[in-house]
Amino acid sequence: MSKVVIIGCGGVGTVAAFKCAENPDVFSSIVIASRTQSKCDAVAEKIRKATGHNSITTDRVDADNVDEIVALLRRHEPELVINVALPYQDLAIMEACLQTGVNYLDTANYEPKDVAHFEYSWQWAYRDRFEQAGLCAILGCGFDPGVSGVFTAYAAKHYFSEMETLDIVDCNAGDHGKAFATNFNPEINIREITQNGRYYQDGKWVTTKPLEIHQTLTYPNIGGRDSYLLYHEELESLVKNFPSIRRARFWMTFGQEYLTHLRVIQNIGMARIDEVDYNGTKIIPLQFLKAVLPNPQDLGENYHGETSIGCRIAGRDKEGNPMTYYIYNNCSHEEAYRETGMQAVSYTTGVPAMIGAMMLLKGLWKKPGVWNVEEFDPDPFMEQLGKQGLPWHEVINGDLEL
Repeated sequence: MSKVVIIGCGGVGTVAAFKCAENPDVFSSIVIASRTQSKCDAVAEKIRKATGHNSITTDRVDADNVDEIVALLRRHEPELVINVALPYQDLAIMEACLQTGVNYLDTANYEPKDVAHFEYSWQWAYRDRFEQAGLCAILGCGFDPGVSGVFTAYAAKHYFSEMETLDIVDCNAGDHGKAFATNFNPEINIREITQNGRYYQDGKWVTTKPLEIHQTLTYPNIGGRDSYLLYHEELESLVKNFPSIRRARFWMTFGQEYLTHLRVIQNIGMARIDEVDYNGTKIIPLQFLKAVLPNPQDLGENYHGETSIGCRIAGRDKEGNPMTYYIYNNCSHEEAYRETGMQAVSYTTGVPAMIGAMMLLKGLWKKPGVWNVEEFDPDPFMEQLGKQGLPWHEVINGDLEL
């Protein structure tokens, strides 16, 4: 029985809070905090009515401000912070956790505001301090990153003597009826997609132009979808923690209408993340665009179809024979909305965040330092994944298409 503070009240934060409330034997007390407390109040009331969990409170915090986060944690004295705020705020929240003796978990790695650059070095630099404080920090515990790393660790533990190639594949085959909308924070989403691609090959990183490499991949229950090579942060930790991997890539699907809108946004300068002067006021075009695009939290009601995310791995089985392995989850937008009021992209990130928190609070994933999810035992996490709404499936020695 433990108290958690959830920082962030977007779609992912809402799902994480819902799922914590559905497991009151683990999460005895839940605090939801964000810059706008009224949003937290509305979510908390909705969760109380849906789950009957009565120990849900709210608070206000500016997650850019270490002192405010410290004050929040001292008011509530949680065992764990679940950080589902913006990636820019990771280091401020980690710093506050160290100052107050609170464990930490997030779903995406830190990135600076002024450049779209994704790597773990800033957070890995906190390892010694967390270890010396006797605190545990779990990084990247969403779906990808998150479940993708747990899937890889599960494959290594149970099937492979050597994993040689890893392809993480992410398909959203849903339709929300909007001309253009992003499925999570537009600012983060567009920064991620418009940066150069990157993949790991034979000990080196190979850089590609944005969305330069693509091919059709077949997704279970969905069919063929054009899939584009992106850089995603979990590749950095996975090739480090599983050194037999000689090639690691990440693929995501996009429709042509989405890509056309994205090209226009870039061509007219609305994807810029530097300041421009507008009538004497400094604004960042991408942040302005975020304000006028549909809120990802509001997409769920009319969202149809499903997501499919998984890992396609090739290598040698425990006896040294060639083997392929595909492990994946499909998640229905409609079912996610019926349970939590959010669409499947938020659901597939928020549920693993809750499970990772459960692992820590139960002492199953708890050791001093800063860790990526694949560095823990995958089995108890995998056991919970299906129970908490994300069932997984395996295809052994099938065609990986890659």
